[in-house]
Amino acid sequence: MSLPLIDLSLLTSHDPDIQQAEIQRLDYACREIGFIYLTNTGISERLMQEIFVAAKRFFALPQEEKQKIDIGTSTNHRGYGSIGKEKLDETNLSDWKETFDMALDLPPDHPMVSKYSNMYGPNRYPEDPAIVDTLLSYYQAAFTASQSLLVAMAKALKLEDNFFTRCFNTHVTVLRLIHYPPRPSMEHDNGAGAHTDYGCVTLLLQDQVGGLQVRARNGEWIDAPPVEGALVVNIGDLMQRWTNDEYVSTAHRVKASMPDVHRYSVPFFVEPDYETLVDCVPSCQSEQNPAKYEPIYSGDWIQSRFDATYAYRRGE
Repeated sequence: MSLPLIDLSLLTSHDPDIQQAEIQRLDYACREIGFIYLTNTGISERLMQEIFVAAKRFFALPQEEKQKIDIGTSTNHRGYGSIGKEKLDETNLSDWKETFDMALDLPPDHPMVSKYSNMYGPNRYPEDPAIVDTLLSYYQAAFTASQSLLVAMAKALKLEDNFFTRCFNTHVTVLRLIHYPPRPSMEHDNGAGAHTDYGCVTLLLQDQVGGLQVRARNGEWIDAPPVEGALVVNIGDLMQRWTNDEYVSTAHRVKASMPDVHRYSVPFFVEPDYETLVDCVPSCQSEQNPAKYEPIYSGDWIQSRFDATYAYRRGE
């Protein structure tokens, strides 16, 4: 099995027949696989290259420089995460990677910061302004692509076009940089443990090293190698709840890099406003197929998953 290629320019085509045909392909992939390659995203090839340059520059900084923005001292989950900080698969070793996280940059006196200080607030940026400029440019470009995708998903589910996008005013969407250093030993093959993502959808830009694997319905792990210019997109747990398990959040993992090999990736976790009430969408429930989940605030769900994944969030 290989992941289907979906063309974002066709999903947004002004020709209704072309658009509907691609939306049907998207709908099938979301229901049966939960993963796609997304092409013609509107993110320029130059910006894709620049974000990798920024990631390499940041992770090459001395450890003491990166620790100045340690995510473990952040109240709102922003900044640098060192190797071993995250453990996605509770039955395996800690992930062999280091990270940087950012989201909406809100001042301390913003009403949402006052209300939910553990999810909103200022970002903690590297000191290099060139890195910061690239981060901000990529964040905006990826967000634009994500909103077009969510409109197409709403169409596929026979909802109002803005059903999902109306929930992204003060969203908690996260841009992450990841560096997978060479594994410390052949036994430590866990770059990122098997897991599902927490939010609506994830847009992943990966370098040419490879290592991402997706679990098929028969339990087999299949490779999701890089495709030039394409993003890997997957459904998250929140979207699966929202659609009453119609759209599937599929487990995936990253195998650790071989000796002397460094891997970089840039996931963009698309997550709505904290107070978005995630209740079963009308087209995914019926008398014969009632809603399976109680309504929940998006932020409460995301926060619960953070707390389960990061020891520092539990005060440990």
